[in-house]
Amino acid sequence: MSERIALGFCNNVDYEIVWNAEALEELITAYAISADELGSQGEIASERDLVISILSFMKTSGGGERFVASSAIIERFAARFEKKITLGGTSVRAAIAMRILGYTAALHLITMNSHVRRLLPQDCPYICSNPDDSTYPHLIVQFGLDARLRAGDIDIRARQPNRLIYHCNADRIDMKLNEDFADLITEAKVLLISGFNAVQSKQLLADRLAKLKRMLKRLPGDSIVFMEDGAYYDPSYRQMIFRELGPRIDVYSMNEDELQVHLDRAVDLHDARRVTCALADLSRLIPAAAIVVHTRGWALAYGDDASRYAAALKAGVTMATTRFRHGDDFAMANYREIAGREPIAEAARFADVINAAGRGNIVCVPVAAVEQDNGTTIGLGDAFVGGVLPALAFESDFS
Repeated sequence: MSERIALGFCNNVDYEIVWNAEALEELITAYAISADELGSQGEIASERDLVISILSFMKTSGGGERFVASSAIIERFAARFEKKITLGGTSVRAAIAMRILGYTAALHLITMNSHVRRLLPQDCPYICSNPDDSTYPHLIVQFGLDARLRAGDIDIRARQPNRLIYHCNADRIDMKLNEDFADLITEAKVLLISGFNAVQSKQLLADRLAKLKRMLKRLPGDSIVFMEDGAYYDPSYRQMIFRELGPRIDVYSMNEDELQVHLDRAVDLHDARRVTCALADLSRLIPAAAIVVHTRGWALAYGDDASRYAAALKAGVTMATTRFRHGDDFAMANYREIAGREPIAEAARFADVINAAGRGNIVCVPVAAVEQDNGTTIGLGDAFVGGVLPALAFESDFS
């Protein structure tokens, strides 16, 4: 059975821990972690390294994704906290979000276990590339606005909410592909490519990209290939992806952190002129017809005929904001309520300026204003994708 929306290519189990400042402060004391150690982002080979990494991110209020030496480190740390077990991976979280709007999708999975069977939308067809069950959990740490940790000489407070992801996932590192997925995409209007960022071998990546290119040949000629960026084990591997898939990537999407990683510089996201310059620089690095950037304040598309993505961007920021406010258990009524809200005033002014300056090559939509200090920060990029793709596949529903 072929679907109009196809989502690849990975999935995983997430341990979403409940923030507990007291437990973290006890670890700071037990491991004698000092303030001068924060900021280092070396190998995470122990629970102590993991705590230092969390503190370093929190000190800057930044978010990110990091690899750890073993899943045992994650299991040990997560056992100290209350946690919720959910499904992760852009494709699966997007599928769960869009299902609430009434849309199904075909999925390519790399991990199967009891959690996946229980939590996956039951009416979404899928192919899994692994014949055996496996579980390599991802640790999700979320801190809210003004979350504070004080122990020893450490005293840090988060200036904004954010999320951190840690994992050592053998299934994602191996990234097996099942080419039978090609049978599920023959009528797809849009295909998501994501999940290749954990691969740690150029030879293996070359093999996986060759298989992916064979599958892409089964897509209809007018379908949209939408690629979501990620935190790559080796950033140079992106160049292999661009070289092999560049001509077929219609939209390359990223968040604000990934934007700045690509450019290797900070970008003032409130300055339309600087953002416009950043987009021009990105376009020289990324061979895609359109570039999408989604942030906590706005989302935009850059490229020829960018205006075609306006409705999809609106759907994307609405979905992400709905998840931020209501978490996993949002309903269609929540989505509609967010869609009708006034935008963040500063973001609306930014959108007006950059849309005028873009002269048709930029379309930007502001995020709805919500007052919430401790919203859900994990999966917002995935939820954004889960809003965008139905609007691309079923344009008349969103016009």
